[in-house]
Amino acid sequence: MTDQQILWAAMEQSARELGCKAEDFLHSRPVVVPYETGRQARKYYKEPISCILASYGNNIVASVKEEYREIVSEFIHKFEFYHCFEMPNLHWLEERLSPLGQRTCFMSEYYLPELDRLKPLSCKYQVRLLEAADFAPLYTPEWSNALCRERRELDVLGIGAYDGGRLVGLAGCSADCETMWQIGVDVLPEYRRNGIASALTSRLAAEILERGKIPFYCSAWSNLRSVRNAFKSGFLPAWVEMTVKPAAAVADLNR
Repeated sequence: MTDQQILWAAMEQSARELGCKAEDFLHSRPVVVPYETGRQARKYYKEPISCILASYGNNIVASVKEEYREIVSEFIHKFEFYHCFEMPNLHWLEERLSPLGQRTCFMSEYYLPELDRLKPLSCKYQVRLLEAADFAPLYTPEWSNALCRERRELDVLGIGAYDGGRLVGLAGCSADCETMWQIGVDVLPEYRRNGIASALTSRLAAEILERGKIPFYCSAWSNLRSVRNAFKSGFLPAWVEMTVKPAAAVADLNR
């Protein structure tokens, strides 16, 4: 695979999820399509969803339910696409969706590997490749980014760092869709800033590519520690997403 093939595969996957065409992400103008997430969507998409906005750096593609289409369409045509994912412009959207019982919700930045920069990095601890059968005792809070208790059947591969016999860092990947596996990583607090996260992330990404899948990485913009790990591990920003959900669903998340 080349970098361009990886990027195109990600666009194709996003197109399956938003109900658009992959080339829609390459236009210079906004694109609006009816919301209809297909069965090939990444497994962590959870209904109810009223709208998804996605950008690969050229425009916005909005997949939106019909009753909110006019508002969302006006929003993404009114502001520059990159300002639609930040304040104060998001207040414009919130003010119009709130009377309809809708709120903006998840906002995430996604990363893809840059193959020339993706090199397995080292750290001073022993690293070990782990399979799904090794994960059973690891569904605990300290490894909640690397593994997902609610979707444990999707956790397929991992790499652990060990200080003696103690697991001190873990990167895991979930088979969130047919072509792309998502990497998450955790390091125990007292072992951070030792290059463990980047060593595990870069090595796991290489293992994923060897299996014919595309590794991807997700982070909140404000999680600078995670963002730095992505860059150090050989990943670059590829696309951003924001979802709109019913206000009741957002309130449940905040409890």
